[in-house]
Amino acid sequence: MGKKRGSSSELNTLSALVQRLSTKVKILLALTALISSLAALKSFVTNFNNLFIASEFVHAVGILVLVYKLTTRKTCSGLSLQTQELTALVLAVRISCSYEIGFDIHTVLDIASLMSTAWVIYMMRNKLYVTYNEHLDKTPKCYLIVPCAIMAILIHPNSALPLCAKIRWAFGVYMEAILVLPQLRMMQRTQMIEPFTALYVFALGVARFFGAAYWILRVYESSEAYLFLLGRGYFWVPMVLVSETVQTFILADFCYYYVKSVVSGNLIVRVPRV
Repeated sequence: MGKKRGSSSELNTLSALVQRLSTKVKILLALTALISSLAALKSFVTNFNNLFIASEFVHAVGILVLVYKLTTRKTCSGLSLQTQELTALVLAVRISCSYEIGFDIHTVLDIASLMSTAWVIYMMRNKLYVTYNEHLDKTPKCYLIVPCAIMAILIHPNSALPLCAKIRWAFGVYMEAILVLPQLRMMQRTQMIEPFTALYVFALGVARFFGAAYWILRVYESSEAYLFLLGRGYFWVPMVLVSETVQTFILADFCYYYVKSVVSGNLIVRVPRV
């Protein structure tokens, strides 16, 4: 017991030290940690495609955590219906692109995730609606969908795919980068997150890290000079990297508080109000 209290005290001291650092120093530390993690992955992972599969697999596991919560706890308190509906939209768009790109393990994982997400949405809208905190889930989806659609029309892959498929794929990438925002805003309003919802969001954070690592390492290995050229298609890869990095940093703050709570032995995750 003394050892656990000592570890918790050391963690709290370290946490307080980090919180006192300036924003610039925090960003520098986060970038250093990201670069170190990417270097480690580059050394141990021979096929970068496995990182993309790992990203989709962890995302699917996160959704299964929600299925377990809704089935056993009979409550959807703390969950954002907006994020779940945006997730279903992204998965449906990606699956529709498989007709042009081809079916593979990614499609199988997306279909499994879409079916699970659809079930979560059904339960939240019908069976468990009385436990849904609708007054806290106030982020309008159109504020997220419309900018992503415009970006997809302007900047999309420069490939042999039909134009509609390229736009759909780009929309899915941009939308995936910000679909977690309604969930994060909802948690910031409540400040206290129960274990299953916290584990789901943490899984999203891990999934996005693997996704960002896949794209960054793939571009690094390819050494493609066209990243710095002009043109609609040439802007695509930089925009993918920006999208993946943005979502990783959006979730990094919550992942920090989640790990801090778990190490401290707390089941309830507390995040500061913004």
